[in-house]
Amino acid sequence: MSGIIGKKIGMTSLYDTDGQLVGCTIVEAGPCVVTHVRTKERDGYEAVQLAFGERGEKNSTKAAKGHYAKANTTPKVKAHEFKEFEQELKLGDTIDCTLFEEGSFVTVTANSKGKGFQGVVKRHGFSGVDETTHGQHDRVRAPGSLGGSSYPARVFKGLRMAGRKGGDQHTTENLKVVKVDKDKNLVVLRGSVPGPKGGYVIIWK
Repeated sequence: MSGIIGKKIGMTSLYDTDGQLVGCTIVEAGPCVVTHVRTKERDGYEAVQLAFGERGEKNSTKAAKGHYAKANTTPKVKAHEFKEFEQELKLGDTIDCTLFEEGSFVTVTANSKGKGFQGVVKRHGFSGVDETTHGQHDRVRAPGSLGGSSYPARVFKGLRMAGRKGGDQHTTENLKVVKVDKDKNLVVLRGSVPGPKGGYVIIWK
């Protein structure tokens, strides 16, 4: 499955072929450099490693500098392996947004925005006690009862409670490629993409 590494620029709105205004996400797709080619004889499987995003020399380790020097490129921020790439690639090749065609559908994987420690209303959509006129005090966003006391005398695993929200890997499927700007290496996808502005995403073809 071939793909590319990109960076989320932001959202905008465009008119589709039916004249309907739809929300779209702009992604800077590449250019990505082939920094490693895995073979079945040496590694046990076949894959192509792509790297994207410039990283300063002082912020890179010696091991990373040596790894990227083999591909005659500078240290990168994000690297990812793609299996079953549709075209034959060798070390140092470059992949850009021309990999995608307008009207095709892609899948995007990225880390969602981290929300920190949140309560049950925001994290799980609880409605709260919601009886503020009947003697309740600061209980509107409370979780309520957690279970029995004598039995089971504990809290079951997986119970929806307050905790950390976001920052997880999410995948959005079947996003339509609305527009491809080859000059600026931009891909416009219909719909939303996980993650914040400036976050790195993996676009699967």
